[in-house]
Amino acid sequence: MLDSDLALLYGVTTKVLLQAVRRNATRFPDDFMFRLTRAEASNLRSQTVTSSWGGRRNLPCAFSEHGVAMLATVLRSDRAVRVSIEIIRAFVRLRRLLSADAVLSRRVAALERESAMHGQRISLVFDALRGLGSRTGPDVGRKRIGFRPARGAQGRRHRHRPSRSHQ
Repeated sequence: MLDSDLALLYGVTTKVLLQAVRRNATRFPDDFMFRLTRAEASNLRSQTVTSSWGGRRNLPCAFSEHGVAMLATVLRSDRAVRVSIEIIRAFVRLRRLLSADAVLSRRVAALERESAMHGQRISLVFDALRGLGSRTGPDVGRKRIGFRPARGAQGRRHRHRPSRSHQ
């Protein structure tokens, strides 16, 4: 969360909040609080549509969940404690949502892989069926081997004459 948003929630100015952080700098390592880069701040400004003549003179600070918890100990007001508790609860809910989303994402990916495998197998079956129906398989153009008796006028087999294909 940004320093200005936290200051608003805690009921103090951004200057007072950052002053408390500077006085207790050892309590805010880089994974608790960090200053945005110029590019990040510029991108943020373009998204929030702030005026070009007003606003901040220095780059904003962003606080992690742990930084928010540490702010409650630095600011030492009842409101700061209550707000910090609610913010931490919001972080926990967000983490749960992201976790549930990750589980759902993994399940969908597994289903996609499984359906692709089934699709490939079905394709193989259809290819084999097409091969059987069109007679374009490996035994096209080969003569059949073996004796086939010829059929007479009435459909009876003649035993003494060989078939015409084997003459």
